[in-house]
Amino acid sequence: MSIPADTGVLLEHLFRRQAGRMVSHLTRLLGPANLDLAEETVQEAMLRALQTWPYQGVPERAEAWLFRVAHNAAIDALRRRRFSAPSEDESQEDTIAALARAADTIPDRPDLEEHLRDEELRMIFMCCHPEIPRDAAVALSLKAVGGFGVNEIARAFLAEEATIAQRLVRAKRQIRDRGLTLDMPAGRDLPPRLDAVLEVIYLIFNEGYTAHEGDALIRHDLCGEALRLGRLMADSSLAAPRVHALVALMAFQAARSPARIDSLGDLVVLEDQDRSRWNQDLIALGFQHFERSIAGGAPSVYHAQAAIAATYARAASGADIDWHMILSLYDDLLAMNPSPVVALNRAVAVAKVQGPEAGLAAIEKLRSHPRLRGYYLLPALRGHLLLELDRRGEAAGCFRAALECRCSEPERRFLRRRLESA
Repeated sequence: MSIPADTGVLLEHLFRRQAGRMVSHLTRLLGPANLDLAEETVQEAMLRALQTWPYQGVPERAEAWLFRVAHNAAIDALRRRRFSAPSEDESQEDTIAALARAADTIPDRPDLEEHLRDEELRMIFMCCHPEIPRDAAVALSLKAVGGFGVNEIARAFLAEEATIAQRLVRAKRQIRDRGLTLDMPAGRDLPPRLDAVLEVIYLIFNEGYTAHEGDALIRHDLCGEALRLGRLMADSSLAAPRVHALVALMAFQAARSPARIDSLGDLVVLEDQDRSRWNQDLIALGFQHFERSIAGGAPSVYHAQAAIAATYARAASGADIDWHMILSLYDDLLAMNPSPVVALNRAVAVAKVQGPEAGLAAIEKLRSHPRLRGYYLLPALRGHLLLELDRRGEAAGCFRAALECRCSEPERRFLRRRLESA
């Protein structure tokens, strides 16, 4: 069946925007042990839309249509279970009745947005329960709340799809075996759960901000979803300074998105970007949350990253970037998070402040790190610095190595142009 382009775009938008909310809502009605069923019924609602909308047209209230179909699909599934397992009649009768009521009333509730926000918060905190291994919790949250597919999660983790599938199975087993609930955390349980939630949100953003594969460098729907979830947290009673720092970081980075690609869809590096194309509303949002982030509490990795992004945002042009401040902030970030990716980004600032030879020396320490194997930015940055030193043959080898790594098509075209200039 051929789906009209506009219908397909609408469905993709609705699925990304509503899937997590629908799964969260149905999980509350069905119980956390039935998370699989909630996901299946949401998928079924989307499938029915794919089957009917191209012929019958898009309903006037498409979101309400999806909610009702998902509710009814869940009712049908429970009735099939009741038929095959009569002993469960009593335990499922109340759930079926609640689903039937919700199918008629939920889409028309005047407080629907507030109601769904609360359920979404409960869902993401359950997914990030400390009894669920962190890697499994992040994967589950991406799928159940963010509406990600297993293949998208695998790209975000740079992992195999089978590995992610196993993590999801493990997380759902923990929910069932431990009898986990949708109750919100409190007291000493809150900080570790909050940290896991923030990690999920930032992973969603990063997957959208720099897609690891495909024709597009930026996937604006994922960036928008991550920023939405971040603001959802920041506007709740559970907000903490590091929540505001993460929102600030994402807002600053998202503000640059319009200038990161040119009219041909090719990559434009930060220093060459047309700052008049930066989204000023998002920059203002970033500074608003950055101010709120420094109101108290211990600094976090999000504070350091937001401070770096704010320094870029304050510069009037690429030539005005305060690289000494950037390097100092990367030193702080590396002390908090001694990650090879952070060290690689710091090497850029080292090169700007101390010269390309110093930048190459900083990179040299990272070349054998297993986590950077296959990461195209390492050989690409090394090639860039070698070009500055007029070591063209070595630079060309680096750009060829970068082209063998996984990256998006705009990044690949950028690397080819750098190779041609070597």
